[in-house]
Amino acid sequence: MYQMGEEEVEAAARVLRARKLFRYNPDQGAGPAECELFEKEWAAKLGVPHTLLVSTGTAGLICALVGLGIEPGDEVIVPGYTFMATALAPLAMGAVPVLADVDAGLGLDPQDVARKITPRTKAVIPVHMSGHVADLDGLLAVVKGRGIKVLEDACQCVGGSYKGKRVGTIGDAGAYSFNYFKIISAGEGGAFCAKDVETYQRGRIYHDTGCAFRYDANKLQIPVFGGVNYRMDELRAAVLRVQLGRLDGIIAGLRKNYTKLRERLVGAPGIEFAPVHSPDGHCGACLYLRVESRAEAQALEQEGRAKGVGLALPFDSGRHVYTNWDPLMQRRGAFHPKIDPLHITEAGRAQKYAPDMLPKTLEHLERTVTVHIGLNWTEADIERTAQALRALFKNRQTANAV
Repeated sequence: MYQMGEEEVEAAARVLRARKLFRYNPDQGAGPAECELFEKEWAAKLGVPHTLLVSTGTAGLICALVGLGIEPGDEVIVPGYTFMATALAPLAMGAVPVLADVDAGLGLDPQDVARKITPRTKAVIPVHMSGHVADLDGLLAVVKGRGIKVLEDACQCVGGSYKGKRVGTIGDAGAYSFNYFKIISAGEGGAFCAKDVETYQRGRIYHDTGCAFRYDANKLQIPVFGGVNYRMDELRAAVLRVQLGRLDGIIAGLRKNYTKLRERLVGAPGIEFAPVHSPDGHCGACLYLRVESRAEAQALEQEGRAKGVGLALPFDSGRHVYTNWDPLMQRRGAFHPKIDPLHITEAGRAQKYAPDMLPKTLEHLERTVTVHIGLNWTEADIERTAQALRALFKNRQTANAV
């Protein structure tokens, strides 16, 4: 999805020439380096006071959960459709993922979240999948007044927004990914953002076990505790700073092509659009279309492939579907059972993970086909794709009527 050019090459070369690859350089006091500059620029883009670069999107989720004060034995509600890392992140601190359904727009279903809340529920993680924003108003209404934290997983929606606010900034914290498959990328990388300083500092301490020895350790307002190492390096941060400058242009280009394709499909026989919770804020990375059955989705995908039209089936997206999350389905939440929250906590022992536990999620996934939007599509590409889709769906409608 991302675009790269000579600017990224020069940014990387600048760091290599300086031979300062480590985030914390001995002469850091002389001025901010690449990681710190990106964090300031990213915070300004998001409109939040605190951001932290980390090694991966998963690290961003984990640090955010630590920052929010999630404890061993707490329950964290996650959707059944997301990359597996969303569900595994709570396990890293001894918390327990509780799986909930997604709605027809493939975001976390507020109604099922309401059903899954217990006295042990301490956080909910809505995921903005494939650039589409979850129903945040519905979710925030469900948790209001309950003391439940909301961590937005915006790893697949970097740059997206909801009612004028960037995703990741609407809940209590947000996590982002900059890996190879994301809208902007440095090959790998992630970040989290927070509204309050305590959430930020707890996440920061956890992300760097040597945090107490850094040049700016005197800014910490809470006691240092044992952490891990999820640090980012200067080389990738330099590339990300250039990528950040491309972000709004990428989003604008994707949305333009998305809108043009969608307009050409309105009213076409057999075509039904999936609901979109943020029509003006999604990233435009893909268009969700609804069909009657898994068999129809498979037939469309096969016919499209034969005619050069790329359709993807969310149901077949592997580790993004909860049925394929082996660590949960097989109850292996840690490398050893003595530290596995699925075995040693009351909440963990209470979870009944099973492939058929979220039938609505499976139905929505089976009935959805995805059209990935090309950033560099020409008008001819858009028209060709639209005509092919109209023909595909009209043919399937005719076949179903026979």
